[in-house]
Amino acid sequence: MRNFKSALEWYKQLLGAEPTFYPNDIEAVWQLAEDRYVYIVEDADRAGGAVNMIWMDEPGSEVARIAERGLEPVEVEQHGSVCKWVFRDSDGNETGIGGEISPSK
Repeated sequence: MRNFKSALEWYKQLLGAEPTFYPNDIEAVWQLAEDRYVYIVEDADRAGGAVNMIWMDEPGSEVARIAERGLEPVEVEQHGSVCKWVFRDSDGNETGIGGEISPSK
């Protein structure tokens, strides 16, 4: 990402939490579960090319919580019983929230 401070605010909004720790002034790490982390770093030369996926048991519920924090997905992909909601930060880095969804009733 090109601007750590603005990206940090966006990822706090997306993930709904402060980072677990900061390795230094341009990096932040969130622990999502045991041995599962999301990491951001300011690196203008590589900004915009990341594609990440966070697999969840109830992805639709998480997307609703993210919407309550003010972020909406830019795209939704569905492949059978698997759905992925795509979010993009200001550099265009993609974070997908996805998982299996229950069939519509």
